[in-house]
Amino acid sequence: MSVPPSTRPVPVMHRLEPAALAGVMTRDIVLFRRYWRATTFSSIVQPVIYLLAFGLGFGSLIKYVGHVRYVEYVATGVVATAVLFSSAFPGMFNTFIRWQFQRSYDALLAAPVDVEELVTAEILWIAIRAGAYGLAPLLVAFAFGLSPTPGMLLVPLIGFVTGFGFAAFGVLIAAVAKTIDNFNYVTSAVLTPMFLVAGTFFPISRLPHVLRTIAKFNPLYHCVAIVRDVSLQTIGTADLEHAAVLVAFAVLMWRLAVWRLVKRLID
Repeated sequence: MSVPPSTRPVPVMHRLEPAALAGVMTRDIVLFRRYWRATTFSSIVQPVIYLLAFGLGFGSLIKYVGHVRYVEYVATGVVATAVLFSSAFPGMFNTFIRWQFQRSYDALLAAPVDVEELVTAEILWIAIRAGAYGLAPLLVAFAFGLSPTPGMLLVPLIGFVTGFGFAAFGVLIAAVAKTIDNFNYVTSAVLTPMFLVAGTFFPISRLPHVLRTIAKFNPLYHCVAIVRDVSLQTIGTADLEHAAVLVAFAVLMWRLAVWRLVKRLID
């Protein structure tokens, strides 16, 4: 016996439909299979070079930072750099190219996908990759004396949350930029100082008071701090603050990215 159309249950449409998110992410995965070698190489090699240059180069001059061997100090700090490079840059360049040149987003929005779902799926995929790439410096550091600890199992999760925030930041910049050349300003004036003043290579306690205050508003500093604590088994209550800042940064950047890209994609 057939049910009259008027009495059939109507499917509930969620704000972020899992099917829409899965569809966009599946497309990203298919595309990623074509260029994963180049992307993985660039996302991993640069942080590893920092690790080798600072950890082994300066490590021959500076043996310890506090009670931590310098190579361990740098290795755990460079994780945040790997996450930054593998999230902010794809967020900026991939978004701008797919939106302005390839017009991929126009095609996706013709399907049952809205801008919020599109942006969220793109950011989720970049964040997942960033969480995985963040492990590379630790794996390299194992060869130079860094001891594996159970807390390192949390590093991909920390990298995912941090990567989500910076991927959303990249999408926001792409939605604001008039040309792709504008990314040079962000790279030079924002991202480079951000990873240099994050406690990656030296403690921020050695900085002048003004810079110490600014550094504490730097999400990358909080990523460095929490990764270092879980990896070296020095977890404390301060890590709750670090985690809260990373989550707040991720949510804020996500909402701003959605808001701005809606304005650019929807006439």
